[in-house]
Amino acid sequence: MTHRTWLENDPTPTYARIRDRHIGFCFLNRCLELKTMPDKHRPKTRGSSGFYNEQPQASLDQSERKFHELIESLPMVAVQGYNRKRQVIYWNEASTRLYGYTRQEAQGMLLEDLIIPDYMREGVIRAHNNWLTNNVSIPAEELELQHKEGHLVPVYSSHVMIKQDTGECEMFCIDISLQEQKKAREELYRNATFDDLTGLPNRRFMEAELSARLEEASRLRRELAVVFIDLDNFKLINDTLGHHKGDTLLKAVSEALRKEIRGADLLSRFGGDEFVLLLFDFDGPEGIHELLCRLIGALDRGFTLDSDRYQVTASFGISLFPRNGRTSAELMGNADAAMYQAKEKGKNNICFYTPDINDRLIHYQGTTGMLRRAIDSNTLQLHFQPQIDLMHGGMSSCEALLRCFDENGQAVSPTDFIPVAEKSGLIHRIGNWVLEAACEQLKAWQGTLLENIRIDINLSGKQLNNPHLADQILQTLQRYQLAPEQLGLELTENEVFGSDNGQIRQLERLKGSGVHISIDDFGTGYSSLVYLRKLPVCSIKIDRSFLHHAMSNESDMAIMRAMITVGHSLGLSVVVEGVETSSQDAVVRNLGCDLAQGFLYAKPMPAAQMLIFLAELKS
Repeated sequence: MTHRTWLENDPTPTYARIRDRHIGFCFLNRCLELKTMPDKHRPKTRGSSGFYNEQPQASLDQSERKFHELIESLPMVAVQGYNRKRQVIYWNEASTRLYGYTRQEAQGMLLEDLIIPDYMREGVIRAHNNWLTNNVSIPAEELELQHKEGHLVPVYSSHVMIKQDTGECEMFCIDISLQEQKKAREELYRNATFDDLTGLPNRRFMEAELSARLEEASRLRRELAVVFIDLDNFKLINDTLGHHKGDTLLKAVSEALRKEIRGADLLSRFGGDEFVLLLFDFDGPEGIHELLCRLIGALDRGFTLDSDRYQVTASFGISLFPRNGRTSAELMGNADAAMYQAKEKGKNNICFYTPDINDRLIHYQGTTGMLRRAIDSNTLQLHFQPQIDLMHGGMSSCEALLRCFDENGQAVSPTDFIPVAEKSGLIHRIGNWVLEAACEQLKAWQGTLLENIRIDINLSGKQLNNPHLADQILQTLQRYQLAPEQLGLELTENEVFGSDNGQIRQLERLKGSGVHISIDDFGTGYSSLVYLRKLPVCSIKIDRSFLHHAMSNESDMAIMRAMITVGHSLGLSVVVEGVETSSQDAVVRNLGCDLAQGFLYAKPMPAAQMLIFLAELKS
């Protein structure tokens, strides 16, 4: 079917209007072509003798008037005329409707200042000048020109130059709006690339996006994840409920999944009860696992259809670029295989493709499970390591160190479980437990040798993000009838130096109430003396690595001496960690440290042993 036949035969109102514009456009273009013809080429009239004669001037003037009437009578064809300086000399009503400017507003304005977007400005001026000087016409084409209100208007624009032989050239532009065509194209595109039932991108769109993103990820050396999601036993649900209810449930499931994903991720319906999720920015396999756990949680909440409650589960298979494949086919195939492996494990499961990642995931899942059980069963423990006053020889404070034990009673290293707690979000529950346990211990020590000992607990950066942290700590102290001076908080250098104004105000409030604030592992992060001076801190704790290297390296010794001097000059007490030998003890005393902590004085111990230790220290 030719373009003309298609326009004439299409019965829809939209394309009927497009057809009418097209016919008017072609007719007007022909009229403008006739106006541009030299006299010798103009059509002649047939005289009474049967011979052709030149058209008289009166007839030409009448044609000119009819031409202008024609332009005004075409409501859907915008026509503008410009002189050789590109100033508007003609502007019909259709141009006003299309671009928003009235004839009076447009008259005399430059083309490039009126409807030409900034990025086209230089090109339009150059093309017009080239037409004037070299007779190179501007081709008809689809453009996006600028409306008076600033938005772009899609048009098909044709251009005719008249009076070229007079030196007073005029350029006429004939524009037909393509807004309806653009909407129609967008609708066709949506129908071709989005799923009718769920409104999600369909398989075609996802595969095209995956190919494009793979090129980008390869160029930028970034990871990308393909997650294959298959609803468990959904065929049975469909057969039981019927396809209408099954479709309604499928829509509800897709909406629940969509609400949980991040804006940069792409969830698509692959077909039937299968979905594919593309992840472009994530924090390792653990980050993917946490996101998919949210999806599982969304499905676990169930769905209500006609007052009946339905539970839906899904199996998830993940493959990673580039380690599990470099092509769309490889990644999709591997994710699909991993999904089936998840189903074999009992469904409602998450499975990574490679054994290496599976091992890490198993460890992560095992550690999070262990931490949850320990919190729920209250089997976490606090051990305490004394901080020795190097000047007076006593103990004024101790650091509370968290201990966690596996199912076999074996201690798990904090370097193993703390990062997992941070990543999983369990650090908030653990932090609450530590605060309660420390206050409970301080209360228990009242009336004993330890009643004046301060307990310092470690605070994570994620806890510092809690806008109610100061209230929580002060209310807990009040509940246990403890003075704020009995509690200390330790934050690592990077966490406290990255604090925003709200976090700093919380620390200022805590310090103002009497809570001791320390910067832990000082010197290992991004130290800023200017920032340190402004922070509401009471002491700095020099990391053990500096003392270890200072024993054999003069440069490290000089750095350590400088940190102590800076701390004292800012009115801060200085604590050194990791003192294990008598020679290290002599060095820290010689450097003027205020407090020391390490195995030389005492290893971390349960609360019951602290009384014995202090009694021996005083004897």
